[in-house]
Amino acid sequence: MKRTRSVCPFCGCGCGFYLLSEGDRVVGVEPSPSHPVNKGMLCVKGWNAYEFVHSPERLTTPLIRKHGEFVKASWDEALKMVVHGLWGVKEKYGPRALGFLSSAKVTNEENYLLMKLARAVFKTNNVDHCARL
Repeated sequence: MKRTRSVCPFCGCGCGFYLLSEGDRVVGVEPSPSHPVNKGMLCVKGWNAYEFVHSPERLTTPLIRKHGEFVKASWDEALKMVVHGLWGVKEKYGPRALGFLSSAKVTNEENYLLMKLARAVFKTNNVDHCARL
């Protein structure tokens, strides 16, 4: 069994654990006993943080809407569509028409980067965070 050091994806606390894998499948987690945040413990979500990896419902490529249907797209195509859409709304309706919603499932640093993107690039203060995710 292979152990790969990682960080729990379920909140911004940053608990450390090891992903346990056999072959190409993640089969479990093991808390890091020396990690300064969780000190060898995990919450219920942390103990089950690997189950989504092999879910058949997990999206592995971006989807964009074409002619009312979702179709697979490259990352470049999907990101260009997002950028053009955001700039289009800003140009047509102004920056107050945009809103950015962040998540408790990312790190504090990633939340900060989203806030800076919203405020510095798109010039909007409409930033919110849902800690209930």
